[in-house]
Amino acid sequence: MRPDAKKKIATVTPKKGPNPVVIGAVVAAVLIVGVVVAILVGASGKNNTSSAGSADPVGIVANDGGGILANAATVKGNAPTVDLYEDFQCPTCGALEKAMGPTFSSLAKTGEIRLIVHTLSFLDDNLKNDSSKRSANAVACASDAGKFLEYHAAVFAAQPAQEGAGYTDAQLTAFATEVGITGPALTTWQKCTTSGQHDVYVADTQDAASRAGVNQTPTVRLNGKDITMSTPEALVALVKAATK
Repeated sequence: MRPDAKKKIATVTPKKGPNPVVIGAVVAAVLIVGVVVAILVGASGKNNTSSAGSADPVGIVANDGGGILANAATVKGNAPTVDLYEDFQCPTCGALEKAMGPTFSSLAKTGEIRLIVHTLSFLDDNLKNDSSKRSANAVACASDAGKFLEYHAAVFAAQPAQEGAGYTDAQLTAFATEVGITGPALTTWQKCTTSGQHDVYVADTQDAASRAGVNQTPTVRLNGKDITMSTPEALVALVKAATK
């Protein structure tokens, strides 16, 4: 007797409805995609956060403490790069700024140099205070407000005669208003400073300088090479010789 054809067909024909194995694979794939998206979104949020101590200041040339480009809007394409390493509590840095600061600023504003300023903070440990870190954070906050060079100059102009006396919070705020950070911009600057918004950047700048072989302040480098100059005219001559 021949087997019933209907029963044979029933044993090899798939049941109606989705395959459980396929469903499982699709669900797993969706879950994996969801996890990946969540990780990417989380990473993006971390990279762009403005929470205390994590945000990079405007003008940063790298994400590992590479310094702040002080004149991005004016620098010419053939301008040589000047890297300036300073600590706001360093008396010799104060002397350099008094003698050469206006020339550095002028060359930057006319685009003759690509001025990158590295505000260091190692003197805090030597002087047993935190003025270098606070003032470095404050000038980074001023960079956010478009007043980096002006604030930088104001801090050095008011450098205490006695090394280690440091800067008070009231002084740092006074410098901000002095250079024209007012209204909502001042409120933003104050939040930036009181939260230590750029503290991680400040620490990274110090670490990066150490890795770059900078072991004293001030250190001035022209296209990566240490230079010394005794007069503003000598600085201008060095810059002209290095211009492409």
